[in-house]
Amino acid sequence: MEGEVDIISSLPDVILQHILCFNPIELAIRTSLLSKRWRYVWCDTPSLSFNGGTLKLASLYKTQNRYTAPKMMNLQIRACENRDIPLLNSWIELAISRNVDNMSLEIVSHLLDKYDIPEFFYNNTSLKQLNFEFYFADLIPRRPVSWTSLKELSLRFCKLSDESVAKFLSGCPILESLTLYFCDELRVLDLSKLPRLQTLQVVRNFWGTDPLKIVAPQIHRLIVRNSQFPCTLVDVSSLTEAKVNICFESLERNLEDDSLQVKVLEKFQNVEKLTIGGDFLQMVSFSELRGEPFPMFKVKDLTIETSIFQFVIPAGIKRVLQNSPDLKKLTIHTRTCDTMPGNYIDRHLDSVDSDPDPDQCLQSEDRIFRNKSRWDAESKHVASFMELMLKNTKRLEKMIVHLEDRYLKARGFKSLVQTLSRNTDVSIVFSTKPTRSDEWGIIGFKFD
Repeated sequence: MEGEVDIISSLPDVILQHILCFNPIELAIRTSLLSKRWRYVWCDTPSLSFNGGTLKLASLYKTQNRYTAPKMMNLQIRACENRDIPLLNSWIELAISRNVDNMSLEIVSHLLDKYDIPEFFYNNTSLKQLNFEFYFADLIPRRPVSWTSLKELSLRFCKLSDESVAKFLSGCPILESLTLYFCDELRVLDLSKLPRLQTLQVVRNFWGTDPLKIVAPQIHRLIVRNSQFPCTLVDVSSLTEAKVNICFESLERNLEDDSLQVKVLEKFQNVEKLTIGGDFLQMVSFSELRGEPFPMFKVKDLTIETSIFQFVIPAGIKRVLQNSPDLKKLTIHTRTCDTMPGNYIDRHLDSVDSDPDPDQCLQSEDRIFRNKSRWDAESKHVASFMELMLKNTKRLEKMIVHLEDRYLKARGFKSLVQTLSRNTDVSIVFSTKPTRSDEWGIIGFKFD
């Protein structure tokens, strides 16, 4: 009937503004045209998100003058050109004046050489989460930083010297989580003066960068994806959870480099929860075939990521399981796309001096798969792999296997599983969950 108010418009402003937070800023502003009821609703929206185009539109329509929220929760800006930086800085200034909690600032221009932090940004008492992403531009603090409430800091694609990182971190006394993604200029990362830091994520570029030394005796959770040169974990003595993989790209590698990768595992002997990525597992297999020493683990919850096809060599997986006598839960992700080239694997197998015929390594029980790719794996390959896992564990209570849906629907798969279940006391759970256990540090900045 005429004059009736629709259900949505009758909701309180605070609920409408919460709904608008999930929409692009241009759509939120357009709601002001719906009716008098909606004219000023968006002006108090606590969360704003801009890209290059909407950043310019917001300037054209003087959006900052109309924005009246006394408290800003989230500000996300993705600028596309250098000339957008003044607009970005003006929104940063406004956000700081409204005691913003979370900010994500991204400049995707390849012409950007450096980003100068505005003077008003060096001192802040409200910010709790901060993400910088600057596509390999220099990020150099010109004076001491004081971000006294910051708990989560993510620095991605930034050129950062050891001195710059130290200056940032010295102003974050209650920091709990630090992410460094493709910040490959770093050589030494000393986090020992951050007593509340719990989580460290380091993702390194695949092309050759020098080793990064990490001193973090207080952290409990570490996610690291190494480049050709692994991180040197000088002190991570409080770790309870670790995730490790290698960003594999180049065939121009040597056995010494790969041995250094495996030595990283020695720092994880006391963790209770461990995740090992597919390509790193292959490195472990090469090390095992060469007869190199391997650490014992106290891990109770282990996750491995591996494809099921002919170039997967389970020797490393077997050794990890055999050296984990306290293992209770095993999770297997077979959807991972980590796949070393076959010619690289062949070259490593040729290096195994202890075997007069290195190709025999692929004919033994270590070569349980005959399918040429993970796309033509059959139910019997999955069953063989699971049997291998069960055979090499002692106290396992539960095994979770993430598979593609086609396995579960394949003829004979159900009977194979029933046979496995009858022959073991281990609880076996299958899942078709579409994601990997972890994106190895390639984690977008997320506002709760």
